[in-house]
Formats: sequence, C-alpha cells, structure tokens
Amino acid sequence: MRAITLLIFTSFLFFSCAQKQEKAIISDALSVEEIKDSTNIKQLFDSALIEGKSYEWLRDLTQNIGGRLSGSTQAQKAVEWGEKLMKEVGLDSVWLQPVMVPHWIRGEKEIANYTINGKQKNVAICALGFSIATPSEGISAEVIEVKSLDEARALGTKMQGKIVFFNRAFDNTQIHTFKAYGGCVDQRVQGAAVCGEFGAKGVIVRSMTNSIDDFPHTGTMSYVDLPEEKYIPAAAISSQAAEILSADLKQNPTLQFYFKQSCKNLTDAPSFNVVGEIKGSKTPENIFVVGGHLDSWDLGEGAHDDGTGIVQSLEVAYLFKKNNIKPKNTLRVVFFMNEENGTRGAKKYAELAKLNKENHIGGLESDAGGHTPRGFSIDANTANTDLLISWKKLLAPYGLHDIEKGGSGADISPLKNENITLVGYRPDSQRYFDYHHTSRDTFDKVNKRELELGSASMAGIIYLMDKYLYNNTPVKP
Repeated sequence: MRAITLLIFTSFLFFSCAQKQEKAIISDALSVEEIKDSTNIKQLFDSALIEGKSYEWLRDLTQNIGGRLSGSTQAQKAVEWGEKLMKEVGLDSVWLQPVMVPHWIRGEKEIANYTINGKQKNVAICALGFSIATPSEGISAEVIEVKSLDEARALGTKMQGKIVFFNRAFDNTQIHTFKAYGGCVDQRVQGAAVCGEFGAKGVIVRSMTNSIDDFPHTGTMSYVDLPEEKYIPAAAISSQAAEILSADLKQNPTLQFYFKQSCKNLTDAPSFNVVGEIKGSKTPENIFVVGGHLDSWDLGEGAHDDGTGIVQSLEVAYLFKKNNIKPKNTLRVVFFMNEENGTRGAKKYAELAKLNKENHIGGLESDAGGHTPRGFSIDANTANTDLLISWKKLLAPYGLHDIEKGGSGADISPLKNENITLVGYRPDSQRYFDYHHTSRDTFDKVNKRELELGSASMAGIIYLMDKYLYNNTPVKP
C-alpha cells in the first residue's frame, strides 16, 4: 500500500512540475501585453462555456421557427426574432435594413422513380432552388450520365429530349471538405443552363456530400443567360440513389427515369438584414462587422447552415458585454438575409456602407457549421495577414491551429478592399456536408460545447483585431 501511495505522490509531483514548467515556457514566450491578452481570451472562453447563451438561442430559432427560405413567412419571423434578441442582449442600437429578396417556393413533395427488371425503384429527390416545375404530369425520358459540364457540352444535340444525370462525386482525398464541394458544385449550379441550351428535357444532379446516404441535398441553381423558353427542371438525387442509378444504367442504358416537382419562382419579396452594434469607445467611426446569414433552405431547420453562425455572431457581442470589454472600434453584428439563393442582403449591406461612407476595417463571418473550432482563413493585405497569423500562439491552446490566408465569407466579401481585413471562421468540416442543405440539418445535430467553443473563438479573434488593427485615423475606402 505504501508503495502505491508513493507512486501516486511521485506521479502527482511529476505532472505538477510539468504543468509549472509548461506555464513558465509559455510565460517566457509571451510578452507582458500578450500575457494580458491570453488572460482576456481565457476569460472569454470561460464565459462562453459556463454562461453561454448561443445553444438556447439556436434551440429557439430552429424549434420555434424552423427553415427560413428568403421571402417566406418563417424568414420574416426570424427577422422579428433577431431584432428582439439583439435588443435583449443590450446592444447600443438595433435596426432593420430593408432589402428585396427572391421568393422561390418548393410546392408539393417531389417524386421520382424508374423501372428495371420489372421492378420500380423510388428515388430520393428534391428540386434545386430557382428551378422551374415539371409539367403537372411530370417528365419521363432516357438518361445520359455525365461527370462534368464539359462532358455535357460535348454531347451537344445528343442530349435533346433526354434527362442528363450529373454524377461527379466529391473528391474524398481532400482533407478540407469545402475544397471537395468547390470541385463539383458547378454541375449543380450550371447544369440546367448548359443542358437546356441543347434541348435536354431535364437535369438531375448527384447530391453535394461526402457520404453515401439517402438524403437529397438542395441548393441554388441558375439558368444564367438562357432564354426562358429553354428553361428545364433541375433536381438533386441522393448520393445513394446516384450510385444505384449509375449501376442500373450500365445494365439498361435505355431505362426511363420519371420525376415530378411543382416548385415556382414568385415575385421578389420585401425582407431585412438585422443589424445591431456596440459603439466604439475611441474610434466609433471604424467598424468591425461579425455575422452569418439568417435565411436557410426549407428542408430542415437551418441549424448548421447557418443558425450556428447567427447565434455565435451575437454571442461575440454578448461575451464582450459580459466581460466588460469595451471595443475601441464599433462592433456591429449583422444577420444577413438571402445568402442561400442570391446574397441580396450582403450586396445591400455593402451598397449602403459605401453610400453612407462607412469605414469598415474588419469583418468576421461564421458560415461553415457549428462543429469543433479549427481556425480562421484570412482575406487581407500581406501585413495584416501576417499579423493575424502571429496570433497562433495565443489561440492554439484552444485548438485554433489553422490560421492562414484564404477566403472569408459570402456575406462579408462584398466589403472587400485593399485595406479591410476579412476573416472566415473555420470549424472542423468532416461532418458538415452530411447535413448541408438537407432535411437532416436540425438542432439535434449541433453539439452544445462545440457551438460555445466556436463563439469564444470568434470573440477571441475579434478582441485581438479590435486591439491591434485599431487606428486613430480612418483609412479612406
């Protein structure tokens, strides 16, 4: 027993000494000012993890409002919800910024099937945003499978009267799944425009996901400059359905694929960006914006895309107020409307910022889900990019190792100029495309602790940006 006790005591001393040594090394590596910053960032994380509000805000948004497609009643309810919540948090001012948005509706649940070897197979399918409907009886035609837009273009008039099936899968060797998404999303966005030009009857697209499952992923598409008389219906089928259909086409290349959808494009509808701010204590004319998009697709609850980004953005302001951090520059929280099918809210915000001669010196967007924080991508000039990268030693203790040059976000990118520093929050992306644009994007898929860590991560980098990108003389836009 004495031997065991001695072993435990020795182990305790070893780990205690190791911790002290680690703290000493960190202290030696940080300046006095950096130690102060480290302390403040730690307090932001402590507050988020112990007293955070984001998870319950998200529960309210997703469970009581749900999917929030631009122009819908739910989107308007979300605007009212966002305005009320910002006021409850105690921001210095809150207002609504009017914007006209597209209004597309899905209509009745879509249907798809085909018959092979005397057996009918039902297909998990959903219309793509902005697509037209099929005729009321649906459409049926032979299928031509392609892997790319170029392969489709090469078919030319051979696709006339056919349904073109785009079946390029994610490149799963890409560690960053957004790169895999970017590598194949063009077939979803432009497929109908390419095939409509040559008289195709319709387009079906493999869902944008790493997984093989039976949940179709919606998303926006465009007819580009195609004349309206050449518009054709476009839909996504699940990745599992795509695998099965591809195999069945090899067995029977002339099988008839049937699908029916009743979606419709209505006239533009009035909506709003929701804006609130904490006035800067020293240079209020300089603005840092932090935000996400309030709208979502209609199949799920818009939890990861982008309910998490909305609540995390507001929690940045909440954490500042909770910890009595008074930003030198104005901190503005924006819930952007219509990112999913038009980015009208982002464009209107940037337009008004220019019209009002506002001086935005930085921006941060969260629109990549609410999973475990990994880091930030930076869109800025070389000097400011290097400055943000130098903060790794302050942020790495919280798992924020990936801080590097890259894009920011669809809603803040219209603000870009040579002086502004734009940042994208980057959580782990491995599970994101399991849920993205599907019926699975629901509140229960969000982990409370991961969400709160994300809020604190965003608050941490905004704290540093406000302190070290602060300038007494506003830079002319």
